[in-house]
Amino acid sequence: MPVAGKGRVAALAMFALGACTTTTGGPPPGMTAAQGAAYCATLANAYGEYVANVGGYLGGTATGGVPADIDARVAIAQCQDGNTAAAIPVLQQKLRDARVPVPSPPA
Repeated sequence: MPVAGKGRVAALAMFALGACTTTTGGPPPGMTAAQGAAYCATLANAYGEYVANVGGYLGGTATGGVPADIDARVAIAQCQDGNTAAAIPVLQQKLRDARVPVPSPPA
């Protein structure tokens, strides 16, 4: 059986370290969980309405059009799982990239 090279071992160690230090979901700083969830849903809805079809990801039905890319789908799933701190920046950037005005976060 071949032995992994030092480069592979180092890469695996870095991956494992990253996996161990990643924090789990929750709202962004300065938002309650409810505010984070509501804002995340607002962003996801704007993405679905103006950028790409998210279909059943938001409980709707697919209606044709350009499908959402994988990053947006992951962010929408994170919204639904309560990991809004990770999802919100991705959805904001997706809207900016598509030149869609980004809704303001809750006050």
